[in-house]
Amino acid sequence: MRAVIQRMNGAQITINGEETREAGAGVTVFLCAMRGDMDAQASFLAQKIAELRIFKDENGKINRSLIDVGGDVLIVSNITLSADMKHGRRPDFGHSAPPSEAKRLYELFIEEMRGQPVGNVVTGEFGAHMHVNVQNDGPVNIILDTERIGK
Repeated sequence: MRAVIQRMNGAQITINGEETREAGAGVTVFLCAMRGDMDAQASFLAQKIAELRIFKDENGKINRSLIDVGGDVLIVSNITLSADMKHGRRPDFGHSAPPSEAKRLYELFIEEMRGQPVGNVVTGEFGAHMHVNVQNDGPVNIILDTERIGK
């Protein structure tokens, strides 16, 4: 699985131009299930994100986790994270998981994230057109790929 994690002061997501959902301070997770990913990656990634020390402590040092600060999580499915640009100018998304498997893994990741001792877990909708308004904090952006970190 691939994820871009953004530390945020808050965010809003509008789904198909109709429903708007909001998250408070914490992180936005843009998530893509890759071909060959399994349940273990979803569990591992949720725990890793919850424990990432990317928030400032009382001394201003980046030393606190999402769990420590009780931060919210906005989870957004994002197939474009699988983009392969080795050839030409049009991205190839062939490394992403097939849609039914990607949706299952996305939903499993949400469930795993809700099992972490964090604030509210807010989601987009798999396959929907979404407008995401994130107020980045820092900015702090972390890229995680379970293939590269051993899970």
